[in-house]
Amino acid sequence: MLARGETGAAIPPVADILPHAGQMVLLDRVVSVGDDDLCAEVTIRPDSMFCDGTAVGAWVGIEYMAQAIAAHAGWLARRRGDPVKVGFLLGSRKYEAGIPAFTVGSVLHVHAHRALQGDNGLGAFECRIDTGGSTVATATVTVYQPDNVNEFLSGGTAV
Repeated sequence: MLARGETGAAIPPVADILPHAGQMVLLDRVVSVGDDDLCAEVTIRPDSMFCDGTAVGAWVGIEYMAQAIAAHAGWLARRRGDPVKVGFLLGSRKYEAGIPAFTVGSVLHVHAHRALQGDNGLGAFECRIDTGGSTVATATVTVYQPDNVNEFLSGGTAV
């Protein structure tokens, strides 16, 4: 079991706490994690998903944020002994990026802070992306994790 605010080797590989697989795992590693916070790292490479060979459009930052939130949910699930579940990005409020793209070689630190969590699976996270000592993107991201994903996808009710 991982303790609150743990960093370093005790954190599982990001692929073990995300409901994503293969090249859809956009985060490289989790740097730190706690009850309400997670920081992940992404290094932009020429072969990174969505990279045109020189940069990844800053619009992809919202997906980096969503994956940081998913990694946090996965870490919490694993800590409880539960399986990692799929969740849904419902939207964002005021995604702002101060740069047009993340250039190859950039190391991004993607922060997600759980600001609100309901018993019904709805949550809101304050997110930011830092690189080179500066914050380059921010957003409030709203997510939903239903108890039964298959029932939800087949038209069941969200409770």
